[in-house]
Amino acid sequence: MSQFYLTALQLSFCLGPMALGIYITMKVFNIPDITTDGSYTLGAVVTAVLLTNHWTALAALPVCMLAGAVAGICTGLIHTKLRIDALLAGILVMTGLYSVNLTILGRSNVPLINLQTLFNTISVFKTELYNQLFVALIIIILLIFLLRYLLLTDFGIAMRATGNNPVMTKSMGINNDMIKIIGLAIANALTSLSGFLVAQYQNFADINMGIGIVITGLGSVLIADALRIWLNITHIGLQILLVLAGSLLFQLVLAFTLAMGIDPNFLKGVTAIFVLLIVALPRVSQQLKGSFSNNNKI
Repeated sequence: MSQFYLTALQLSFCLGPMALGIYITMKVFNIPDITTDGSYTLGAVVTAVLLTNHWTALAALPVCMLAGAVAGICTGLIHTKLRIDALLAGILVMTGLYSVNLTILGRSNVPLINLQTLFNTISVFKTELYNQLFVALIIIILLIFLLRYLLLTDFGIAMRATGNNPVMTKSMGINNDMIKIIGLAIANALTSLSGFLVAQYQNFADINMGIGIVITGLGSVLIADALRIWLNITHIGLQILLVLAGSLLFQLVLAFTLAMGIDPNFLKGVTAIFVLLIVALPRVSQQLKGSFSNNNKI
């Protein structure tokens, strides 16, 4: 049973970069980016093709992230230069990426069994699962420090200001369009990194593996946002940690639901109810506190 939950922990680590990417688009730029479904699969597809052509995992990593960044740039250009709604721009790029991914992969599914992956290139523990957890944890720790550093730089502050008040940043001479394009590139590079990790963890890449994956990322970010409101957290580093905690909670709920023997047909419903409770409880409690304080004034 413990291994069951360790597997959920490992999957949450692999999906953590995607959650961070959605955090950038949703909470920094206030953009609902649906490109995620396509760029996640793109990372897995590029990984599969490069590994089967005898590339090392470390050599494939920057190529995968670059591919995801290009997808984000396409969404950014459509949104900023053609003045198309960000949601529609993401849907257009996601739809186009399905054909791109299928062309790159060449078929619907490619196995990665018996290939040298990132998880077996670095060997620290004898147990395979522990070794996978160690490698994924190292990547997550690096991402936490890099993203925290980025968001605290002048460029990162400009990113956050663009999301909060684009009129003010434009009046200050900041190129909002360029900032958004770069931000979407970073977000989708992180999403592609998740595809890179999950493909190697599951030992296959599938053309349909990204369908609906944006819901997992959104759930993680919404859980993190609810916890942020609940705990009144403003520090950017702690907010990044909360996003990863949200990813972990999301996967643990799925694992717990399956461990209880609940019919897999109800899995999505249970997950939706859990996310709804996490998101709604802090807001309900705030409303109750507000009503209570108003009654006391009366």
